[in-house]
Amino acid sequence: MHQFSEKRILPFSDRQLFDLVSDVAKYPEFLPWCMGARIYNQKSGQFDADVIIGFKMFRERFTSRVSVEANSRVDVDYIKGPMKRLYNHWRFVPQADGTCLVDFEVDFEFKSRVLNQMIGALFAEACKRMMSAFEERAQALYGDADQPS
Repeated sequence: MHQFSEKRILPFSDRQLFDLVSDVAKYPEFLPWCMGARIYNQKSGQFDADVIIGFKMFRERFTSRVSVEANSRVDVDYIKGPMKRLYNHWRFVPQADGTCLVDFEVDFEFKSRVLNQMIGALFAEACKRMMSAFEERAQALYGDADQPS
């Protein structure tokens, strides 16, 4: 089992960050290792997503159910793929100065012990790179990170 959590205050609104994180279809445009994403079964507050992750010779597709609460939270629950378990959540807490506290947590385990061992050594660094990719994307979409939008 691998777990990672991070809290960061970012100079963007809760709505901007929620919109960015909940737009799973655009992940291949900016997330490292994300090679494809498809959204379907859209309902109020929920949709399913297939995401293809690739790194060197490793390439896997997994399906998740994404539940959203506008401007507040995004929860991802695993449905099928190479994992034994996958859960992650994003919380967006607006701050008085117009910034937003982002609370991110991920917890997963591959079915394969070999994959668990391979990924385990890189897991924390991959999560940090992913958080940085979201922050850089927010800056590209919403403007200079020195100015709250």
